[in-house]
Amino acid sequence: MDEIVAALAAQQDELDGILRHATDADWDAPTPCPGWTVSDVVLHLAQTDELALASAEGRIAEAAASWTGADGAGTVDDRAGALVAQERGAPPQQVLERWRAGASAVRHAFETVDPSARLTWVAGRLAARTLATTRLCETWIHTGDVAEALGVARAPGPQLEQIARLAWRTLPYAFARDGKKLAGPVAVELTAPDGGRWVFGDPSTATTTVRGAATEFCEVAARRRDSAASGLTATGPDAQNVLGLVRTYA
Repeated sequence: MDEIVAALAAQQDELDGILRHATDADWDAPTPCPGWTVSDVVLHLAQTDELALASAEGRIAEAAASWTGADGAGTVDDRAGALVAQERGAPPQQVLERWRAGASAVRHAFETVDPSARLTWVAGRLAARTLATTRLCETWIHTGDVAEALGVARAPGPQLEQIARLAWRTLPYAFARDGKKLAGPVAVELTAPDGGRWVFGDPSTATTTVRGAATEFCEVAARRRDSAASGLTATGPDAQNVLGLVRTYA
């Protein structure tokens, strides 16, 4: 859990560093999230960090009422969009301070919670360590959205290891959501940003193996890059489906 919390802190610091230098006009810039500005993206992160904090503190039912009340129907994404629409319009500094407060609070909550405790989340019940990793994933994804909107170059960091591990570990869930079943174990062999090697699963017994750059694997799993436009390769009976279904969610 310590490694996950440290990675989350590093990711929050990266986003904070970008936002610290943003002008008021920057906050209105469109992002890769359709219909969302930089301000909307940061507001969404604040809202979801607050919801994760409520989950870690055992008061999810109260917090979820506002979430589900934002839009009683539709997908989780639909409800997230509705909640952003309800609360958008605050001054940039207010949005920034709200996100900073929620980000700090949820990080500290994860430092004290039992990593194996089962917490309620929008996708069901998750281990605390898994929920913490999903917060890392979402913060990383939206840091990229903000950076792209503002033309800021990013340097991939070691926190990608936790993101890539979650994407690999939740492949059975991703397949099940699509009505499919894995033919056998999947191994992922990735080149880390520092040139090292990250391996998830056992390549000697896997029926399907994915290889490539860790950054590209995470971008594909985050739906920010088409696997066909990456250097990732996959072999085995589930090769095509793995690259099409891998996700950074639990």
